[in-house]
Amino acid sequence: MSDHEVKMIILSTDNLDESIDFYTETLGMPLKFRDGAHFAALNGGPVTLALASAVDHPIHGQVVVGIKTADVDAAAKAIEASGGGIVKGPYDDAHERRAVVYDNKGNGFVFYSPLSR
Repeated sequence: MSDHEVKMIILSTDNLDESIDFYTETLGMPLKFRDGAHFAALNGGPVTLALASAVDHPIHGQVVVGIKTADVDAAAKAIEASGGGIVKGPYDDAHERRAVVYDNKGNGFVFYSPLSR
């Protein structure tokens, strides 16, 4: 088993309320939580479907995959060494260590690992 686990797909939106309505009413996905007018997480089963405005989207306008990993720094270095790139290098936010990267074809990823506190 890989130490990289796909946990989230992040979609861009310019109207969070409309997007939440679309996914909850059309697909029946329950809302897990929302953060103001810029981020919401929907229950997509084993993978969370996130909706984010430009305020919270790591690469607005692209579909971005959130991948949980034990070592964010090593994952980001591996991406860069294999022809991908770093949008935002490894950093700590309030709850987790993250890096925003893209693969050798320009597809976006957020590597993350919960902070141990």
